[in-house]
Amino acid sequence: MQNTLWQSVLGEIELSVPHATFVTWFKNTELVECTDEQVTIAVPNIFAVRQFQVKFTDQIKQILAKNGVEPAHIEYIVKSSSGRRTTVSRETTMAARPDVTENSSRLTAPVTQNGSLNPRYTFSNFIVGSSNDLAYTACQAVAQYPGTKYNPLFLYGGVGLGKTHLAQAVGNEIVKNQPDARVVYISSETFVKEFLDSIRFKKKGFSDKYRNVDVLIIDDMQFIANKEKTQEEFFHTFNALHQNNKQIIITSDKPPRSIPTLTERLRSRFEMGMPIDIQMPDFETRCAIIEAKAALSNIELDRETVEYLANNIKTNIRELEGALNQLLAYAEMRGVTPDVSTAEGLLGNVRRSRPQHVTSKQIIDKTAKYFSLSPAEICSAQRDKHIVTPRQIAMYLLRSELHLSFPKIASELGRKDHTTAIHSVEKIEKSIKLDFTVREQVAEIRERLYA
Repeated sequence: MQNTLWQSVLGEIELSVPHATFVTWFKNTELVECTDEQVTIAVPNIFAVRQFQVKFTDQIKQILAKNGVEPAHIEYIVKSSSGRRTTVSRETTMAARPDVTENSSRLTAPVTQNGSLNPRYTFSNFIVGSSNDLAYTACQAVAQYPGTKYNPLFLYGGVGLGKTHLAQAVGNEIVKNQPDARVVYISSETFVKEFLDSIRFKKKGFSDKYRNVDVLIIDDMQFIANKEKTQEEFFHTFNALHQNNKQIIITSDKPPRSIPTLTERLRSRFEMGMPIDIQMPDFETRCAIIEAKAALSNIELDRETVEYLANNIKTNIRELEGALNQLLAYAEMRGVTPDVSTAEGLLGNVRRSRPQHVTSKQIIDKTAKYFSLSPAEICSAQRDKHIVTPRQIAMYLLRSELHLSFPKIASELGRKDHTTAIHSVEKIEKSIKLDFTVREQVAEIRERLYA
């Protein structure tokens, strides 16, 4: 009965909120109690509790009432990936800190031979959105079944998108579930340095150090490029671990095939498990991150301020957090409210660094120039492959940057049938999620538009 009721509620909510909002906040919720006095809803983490209390309670009450349920109040509890449930009061959510969240507060010091896991990196304080939900789900599966699911797990994406957070969250979760597990987190630069030191100073034991662990997490694998001897050593380390069903987790700013001078045998091994792309967070996810980080400082930002920051900081999460911290620090120092006018005054250079208006002509011209074509070729009826993809990218940018209607997009590219524009935009949207090359092309053209 409860499950049917909650599915009805979720079905109606999914129709009334953006898809990213539904995936971020509602996808992993459940109704655990339903009486005349109280409805209790389980959510994934403490940030979700705060979000539901502030934004969604009234909407949930209205939908429950439509289904004949009118409780006196609604309570939210945190249900961790291990199934443990914790009641969280409003005061608790306002006072939350990364080092005392439900998961991290129970972490014991991880067993590491080199480097260390940061206990603040947990699944419970990672904001999930459409840009990273696949990576998040895969990492949870690895944490539950290390060495058997997705081995190796290869996370790649741009700077500041959460790769290290997720990789270390897996390590922390494994240590929590298996306190005796030998988990090593290390950067590739440190691996290179230690390997060279072992050769230079004839130190013994380097190989055993990394081959006798249960989980090896190696960060920023791209720095191993051009280092043939180090690649050979890591190849043997990889084989020793993989053959013994030990979990390997790798992060990089590029997919294996795009790391220059990576040996073919390493590339094939990196691709044999689960290479997953972490993309730029979308608008809804950026808003969620800002609200969650502000809540850690006992600050509730108004929606206008949140959206201003989310609209103007689109590069990565670190820059987004930096802008928020700058705003909060300034507001505290000056004794003012961190509202949108304060944000505009303090961070207005972000907006001013980009032109206020981009035209259709600029998008078409920049796209054509990027692909060494003429604007006339982009707008022609030619169906050559080297022209079709740039044309589709131009249509996608006209839609994403200028929010033009599909008939208008078709007209700008010399087309009469707007269904071509619909197909092109949908194709590029899908390619951005699955194809690293297309995503890089779109990102580079976008940067040139605003340079």
